[in-house]
Amino acid sequence: MAGRLAQILDQWRLRKVQAYWSNLADAATDAPPFALRAQRAEALAMRRQIDRLIHVAGHRLATPALTAGLPRQPLGTDWAWRADAWRGPLSKPGAIAAGDRTEISDDLALYHDCPLAEIAVRQLRNRDEGDRAPFGLAVEVFGFRGSFLSLATRLPDSAVAGLKARHLIRVDAVIDADRPLRGFARLNIKHGPNLAQLVSDLPQDGRGKIAEFDLAYAGLDETRIDRAWLDLIFNDVAMTGIALRDVVVSRRPRAEL
Repeated sequence: MAGRLAQILDQWRLRKVQAYWSNLADAATDAPPFALRAQRAEALAMRRQIDRLIHVAGHRLATPALTAGLPRQPLGTDWAWRADAWRGPLSKPGAIAAGDRTEISDDLALYHDCPLAEIAVRQLRNRDEGDRAPFGLAVEVFGFRGSFLSLATRLPDSAVAGLKARHLIRVDAVIDADRPLRGFARLNIKHGPNLAQLVSDLPQDGRGKIAEFDLAYAGLDETRIDRAWLDLIFNDVAMTGIALRDVVVSRRPRAEL
């Protein structure tokens, strides 16, 4: 009985909140500027949380293939993660990458040095039986006069929590393209005032790409590791369609000798 009463009260509160914002929207055209500023700030704060809920719900309620999930990881993997673009629907599923930086989500951005506004990026739904992620990311490149195109993924705090020089970082990507692509993965780790960068070529053959980084060669100050991000960089991309079906980053400690 108590649970039913709480549910009724929650529904009543929700209707009141919906009515409140509906009335503000109706009155916005005549509201004074000082009131609009406060209402806009409050609405933006609420929208961010609502967008988070929509994203998580879309991820959990999506219907990927029966084999969906993270790819099989090596023995000892202690952390694995994929960015929002591959997990659930984005609030802005597409954009024209006119500038040198285009934000795709909170943890993903596209960079390039081409002066032409002929690059489009959009989220797509994975439907192939072999695709493990529910969503993918398509990059359509038409005219291109730049030297590179890069997808930069900001790794979460959990990626660097407890990170040591004895860790191996692995990237599992599934990439479809109109033609063989030349590209590489670059891992960036900020530790104190220094930045460690490790580079690994991406195989041109096949759609499954694996890159690994051994942090023993990064010269890390383990006590000052602050943040990390991953760049997927492609060259010679003019008139190319690229579909990144999945990108998973994981880590594992190296086997002790």
